[in-house]
Amino acid sequence: MNERFDAILVGSGQAADTLAGELAKAGKKSVIIETKHVGGTCVNEGCTPTKTMVASGRVAYLARRGADYGVSTGPISIDLTKVRERKREVVENSRSRNEKRLSTTKNLELIYGFAHFIGPKTLQIDLRAGGTRTLEGDWIFLNTGLRAAIPKIDGIHDIPSLNNESIMELDTVPDHLIVLGGGYVGLEFGQMFRRFGSQVTIIHHGKQLLNQEDADVAEEVKKILTEDGIEILLETETTTARKAANSIEFNVKRGGEARTVTGSHLLIAAGRIPNTDGLNLSATGVAVDQHGYVKVNEYLETAASGIYALGDVKGGPAFTHISYDDYRVVAGNLLNGQHRSIRDRILPYTVFIDPQLGRIGLTESEARKLGKKIRVAKMPMTSVARAIETDETRGFIKIIVDSETELILGAAVLGIEGGEIASIVQIAMEGGLKYTALRDGIFSHPTLAESLNNVFFSWTDES
Repeated sequence: MNERFDAILVGSGQAADTLAGELAKAGKKSVIIETKHVGGTCVNEGCTPTKTMVASGRVAYLARRGADYGVSTGPISIDLTKVRERKREVVENSRSRNEKRLSTTKNLELIYGFAHFIGPKTLQIDLRAGGTRTLEGDWIFLNTGLRAAIPKIDGIHDIPSLNNESIMELDTVPDHLIVLGGGYVGLEFGQMFRRFGSQVTIIHHGKQLLNQEDADVAEEVKKILTEDGIEILLETETTTARKAANSIEFNVKRGGEARTVTGSHLLIAAGRIPNTDGLNLSATGVAVDQHGYVKVNEYLETAASGIYALGDVKGGPAFTHISYDDYRVVAGNLLNGQHRSIRDRILPYTVFIDPQLGRIGLTESEARKLGKKIRVAKMPMTSVARAIETDETRGFIKIIVDSETELILGAAVLGIEGGEIASIVQIAMEGGLKYTALRDGIFSHPTLAESLNNVFFSWTDES
């Protein structure tokens, strides 16, 4: 017989994890289904483990720079097994807390298994421990996330490769890491392993790294990574891949010239695809786009009544904080009678290269495409007192202002703690403050925040 629930949540990422608790607290009989680990990508393969390892890479970087600060450190060596052990401990602590909370919440059941639809609102669960269960729900929430995509390259399936999860399980530092892809994942891991001691080559088909960023931001990122000793091949097509005796070889074309790139390890960071192919969504009326992302409206409703999609699986920005806001939209509407929407929400994110790239709102190119009249304030980190004192002067601050309203449209902060500085700009945007509030505000000296006084005296363009 089918088991009936008020709410069924498929996947335990940030949105569903939090929503499940709210539904149960509201008295809704709920169940959350997870195939592998509670917490989704963020806790298990994304934010938590990667930023833990990025921190280890930064310590190695600073240790090597000891002499710049008058500190003698001696030779630096990397114990990747210890780095991995620390990463695993941080992940396990976070995961176990989430699992305990979900397992002990009244009105909520946690099931480990693989879910697929066998009717419009009916799911069969292939239990991890064996056997099956069949569940029906009034509300169903899809939070199944993404996985790494494999590019279409001749021979790519015949060679060993790493993805964003498996690369963090290495116990020795690669001699030469080849990275396919110049997005967030590729750059963070590329710089991390360069700092661990690997030779690193990044192969990217686009004209610039971080395709969605302004060209000047992308160029400065390239400059920084090149200074760190990373080889970056842009506008490069990988034609074939093969495994040699003790290496991996890629034949590439760049600017009409062919060459072979040889390395010891391969990280595939060429995009991600949604985990919808095994859900049998055709049984529900839920629509997906050509890439398999679930289509939703501004209230996160799918084409099937009572079925919602949350987080990365619906497409758009694939960030944990966006997934969390998805939870707030759905919980507010279904449980509190609100009329929340994902329309026009301001998008913040941080790329955890070093220095960080903190981003909020529109880029300059996006603002111009929208026909907005803008002013662009831009200042190098070499003009920031705190950056000079810490000898962390790479990068710049760039803020886009509407020249008619004087409101801030967006910012890119490529510099030490760039994500934190961008968050200050975000607060001003959320509050509808004019840029003059930051220009004329009193910030303690010497902090990075006070750079927001000075950047607005450095206008580079106006239209």
